[in-house]
Amino acid sequence: MRHLAPLLAFACLAPALAPAQQQATAPAQAAHLPLSGRSPQAGSVTAAQAANTAAGINTLIPSVAASGEFAGSTPGAKPFSGRLSLADAMARGLAYNLGAGQWSNTVLQAQGQAQVARSALLPDVNGSFSDTEQQLDLKAQGIRFSAPLTGALAGFSFPSVVGPFNYTQLQATLAQSLLNFTALNNYRASQDSLRAQRMELSDARDLVVLGVGGAYLGVIAAQARLQAARAQLDTANAILLQSQQKQSVGTVPALTVDQNQVQAAIQQLQLTTLRNDLAKRKINLARMIGLPPNSHYSLSDAVPYAPPPALTLQAALAQALERRADLQAAAAQAEAARSALAAAQDERLPSASVSGTYGVIGAAPWSSSHGVFTVIGTVSIPLWQGGRVAGDVKQAHAALNQRQAELQDLRAQIEAEVREAFLDLSAAASEVSVARANLTVAREALQMTRDRLQAGVINTVELIQAQQAVATAEQDWINSVYADNVAKLTLARALGDAQASWPKYLPVTH
Repeated sequence: MRHLAPLLAFACLAPALAPAQQQATAPAQAAHLPLSGRSPQAGSVTAAQAANTAAGINTLIPSVAASGEFAGSTPGAKPFSGRLSLADAMARGLAYNLGAGQWSNTVLQAQGQAQVARSALLPDVNGSFSDTEQQLDLKAQGIRFSAPLTGALAGFSFPSVVGPFNYTQLQATLAQSLLNFTALNNYRASQDSLRAQRMELSDARDLVVLGVGGAYLGVIAAQARLQAARAQLDTANAILLQSQQKQSVGTVPALTVDQNQVQAAIQQLQLTTLRNDLAKRKINLARMIGLPPNSHYSLSDAVPYAPPPALTLQAALAQALERRADLQAAAAQAEAARSALAAAQDERLPSASVSGTYGVIGAAPWSSSHGVFTVIGTVSIPLWQGGRVAGDVKQAHAALNQRQAELQDLRAQIEAEVREAFLDLSAAASEVSVARANLTVAREALQMTRDRLQAGVINTVELIQAQQAVATAEQDWINSVYADNVAKLTLARALGDAQASWPKYLPVTH
């Protein structure tokens, strides 16, 4: 009868010694997507053409502005010789610009979210090891033995404390979803969102090409303006020296010398302004491509005027709707919202799962032990959830409606961008033709004015006016070529895949 105490203790311990059974898996809930599929950007790149009628011709003033993350970069590890080509600038921008870098991290985050969504469809396996040393107070457990024992057990008294007992348990548990449409559609939505983020990354790289290319073209234009201003200053100084020499012999009045001095000072001031503008543009370009933020480098490429590739408006519109990465991203976001809606609707459907445990338990698992196992199959049928499913469906419907509207709006926006790029390109090409002719006429007029001054027919006032006309014509020519190149680069971005197609639109010379 002494053996009754261990048996009784084991009976009391049985609930603790039994392997932990798997609880019924909680029903999956549809993942809620943000209302808008347009990811908030920390920056942007925009190109514009503004008309300036104050110059000799209706000059288009181009600009490419990068803001936020697209205006910065991480320090580049690529060696730099001090001379920067357009291709090198593009490569450095794509590698180090923060505008593209932030989307790389967004894609990484979306990959993690997709893996988490997929985990609901895969087995969940865990292992455990426990070693228990236990002593029980039966009275404290609420066990009372009030009736006296009779017969062969007469005189035996139950102990109030049993133990200590020692046992060890090794156990593996597995849980697997067999049928769960909500979890499946959540995973599909996460895959669509991942695809959308990858397309957003591609679109961000196109924006980097637009921003870096525009900045490089801006530096080229600033260098041309500075070079023209230096030539104008040299001419003004030569005229001033000539007038001073003539005044010394009494052939020109002092007023003429004063006028020439003022003109030379104006040219010097303009030269200083243009020099500062060039340095700032180079610093801005360096900031975008991972170079040290200074102007201590030079450009190795020029981008002269060249006719754009032959392309009709209708062909351009079709190409843009096919290639634009942001449009593909918006379509993927709409598909993600459609899968999320299906996931919400599927919350009303039954789900099935299986779980089980297997292990060994005993005083020593490697000797005195035996196997234990549990297998549980569960079918969960939602009956009433307090209106939660209807609320999830409404939220998913709202997100789908918003993203479909954004997709249609983006289609119209892309068409508008292509049409505007064609208009800018046509206007810039016409301006290049006019500016070339105007510059030729202005230079011929200046030469004639110099000849007349040498002959003593006119004074230096007319010469200064002729020089100003040439300076204006040169500025018009520089701006027209700059505007034409920016328009071609903008068209490449509007058509999609600018990171691969920009060399076709911007042929360079070394």
